[in-house]
Amino acid sequence: MGIAFEILHTAGESRLGRLRTPHGEVDTPAFMPVGTVGSVKGVTPHHLAETGAGIILANTYHLQLRPGAEVVESLGGLHRFMGWPGPILTDSGGYQVFSLAQINKITDESVTFRSHVDGALLHLDPVSATRIQNQLGADIIMAFDQCPPLPGTPELVRTAVDRTIRWAAECRRVHARPEQAMFGIVQGGLDVELRLHCAARIIDIGFDGYAIGGLSVGETHAEMVEVLKPVAAFLPADRPRYLMGVGMPGDIYEAVKAGVDMFDCVLPTRNGRNAEAFTARGTLKLRNEQHRLATGPIEADCDCYACRRFSLGYVRHLFVTREMLGPILASIHNLRFFQRFMARLRELIRQGRLDIIPEEYPIVRETLTPEGCDT
Repeated sequence: MGIAFEILHTAGESRLGRLRTPHGEVDTPAFMPVGTVGSVKGVTPHHLAETGAGIILANTYHLQLRPGAEVVESLGGLHRFMGWPGPILTDSGGYQVFSLAQINKITDESVTFRSHVDGALLHLDPVSATRIQNQLGADIIMAFDQCPPLPGTPELVRTAVDRTIRWAAECRRVHARPEQAMFGIVQGGLDVELRLHCAARIIDIGFDGYAIGGLSVGETHAEMVEVLKPVAAFLPADRPRYLMGVGMPGDIYEAVKAGVDMFDCVLPTRNGRNAEAFTARGTLKLRNEQHRLATGPIEADCDCYACRRFSLGYVRHLFVTREMLGPILASIHNLRFFQRFMARLRELIRQGRLDIIPEEYPIVRETLTPEGCDT
């Protein structure tokens, strides 16, 4: 087992914990910025560390397309390749089974993708997805799964669950690097009973942590919470629980209350590149004319590099003139916002006062889950 996980404090179902990996410790609940192809878009590892990020995510499918796991391995493994000394988690490519459905073919044994880069065929199955992740060398790797679409017929969702269970057992069997932790993934759409069935089978296989996949794919906030609460409570209390691809502050807040420990999403950088900044009071459209003469920072009490050094009016100017510094500064601010938010959640778990978050962070009421929270 390549990780150790300790629960330091609980408040209701929420958990304050510490995740120890070969490349450092992470306080939980934790938010992982996404570095899909080995880079968190537009942000250097130095500035990323300054935001407070403790662990980041990279993508098996995309890294296998370019430059290939063999190249990453020959260049010293993913940590050296990225210049990131801290913990890394790699997903398995299972989300791309959903998000790139138009360019793949699924069977009970595998998924064949037609590369979105050059049209070449890429074959992923439990064995290859695991061996690619072994080569990449992340601290935590994910079992290969099938994320079903929403809406999906009961037959389709059940088939995806059956494949996910079979594939998880095969991933566990071929996993060759014990210093890498492996997490199993629970699927099942919005069917709670099917989710619990899947969770029970995945737990029987035995993993170092457990992920809940297949949410933030178009369901409402209420539907997500209805599924999340019983599934999170069912997962082993002594292992980390990871809600995949969920990034809206309101969704994170409810998931933390349900006992989830880890999150990832591209929202901080994707929205930053598109001139949207997260603040405690809500999101800001950075191109808006009303910000033209704004002398204050993006957010008054934010300590990020962008807010310490530049005015909101200047950041707007950068976007209006299409200067690349604008998306960089907005991304840095958003990444720092999420780390500050997670730190506050951890503090309030310790104090048993999570109920005051909606007062401090009105943004948690913006609970619409975005479509496609990957890449």
